[in-house]
Amino acid sequence: MMRVDVNRFGEMEVFVRAVESGGFSAGARALAMSPSAVSKLVSRLENRLGTRLVNRSTRRLQLTPEGCAFYERSVVILADLKEAEQCAAAGEVPRGRLRVNTNVPFGKHFLLPLLPQFLARYPEISVDVALSDMVVDLLEARADVAIRAGPMKSSSLVARKLGATRMMIVGAPTYFATRPMPRIADELKRHNLLGPSYVRTMPAWPVLQHGAVMEVMPTGNAQASDGEALRELALAGLGLARIAAFQVRDDLAAGRLISVLEDANPGDLEDVHAVFLGSGGPVPARVRALLDFLAETVQLGGS
Repeated sequence: MMRVDVNRFGEMEVFVRAVESGGFSAGARALAMSPSAVSKLVSRLENRLGTRLVNRSTRRLQLTPEGCAFYERSVVILADLKEAEQCAAAGEVPRGRLRVNTNVPFGKHFLLPLLPQFLARYPEISVDVALSDMVVDLLEARADVAIRAGPMKSSSLVARKLGATRMMIVGAPTYFATRPMPRIADELKRHNLLGPSYVRTMPAWPVLQHGAVMEVMPTGNAQASDGEALRELALAGLGLARIAAFQVRDDLAAGRLISVLEDANPGDLEDVHAVFLGSGGPVPARVRALLDFLAETVQLGGS
């Protein structure tokens, strides 16, 4: 019969508090325990796990690599436990801090404009938003949800598709004031093609020519760290950019940008997913609230 250790969460909480307080003595004061009791409890935890979590040769508490990994997981587990208790006591009302990491285009055009509506619907949630087109480690960044564009790699993350958007090549009227509009895919090679400085699954631009898809590499004189920065470079007349259609709808309508080789657009779509850590268990109420809200309100529409 499996032995149930009723002190595992208690050990975990003491360990986390000691780390966050900077040492056993400070952690003991925060927990109203004696330093020796905290030290013995951490030693018992190490013995049970069969690994050293803390280096005791320095005056300040210093974690081993195993201790860092255990601390990071413990923070998440304790937060989930706290939320589970709150949900059970309050009928699963979404509450607490929600950390969201999103790529810059989605953040600017969808998430940030929709946040007032989301927070009005869920007044007990607070949101911490980070914008970056770099793929982050959710555990390392302590993010509850990340918004990612492009193909999903196999991982331990759970993904919920929010939609897909068409990609298109655009340039500003000021750019074409001094050079001709490309008429076929081969002519793109004569232009200043602006690309991302971050890693993309497909760095080349697919373009139709003579009924077949050819790939053109963006080898212009500038790169940018995110899709919105590429849009700004295109608006400034520096060169051509291939970006999501939803980013430039207003620019096209206002004449600030012009679509290029639209009849040679292969119509490929870039999927947008909301991803979160999950192991088959219940999704925290605050996370589920955001996922449902985005699925309801975001209209990518493939255009």
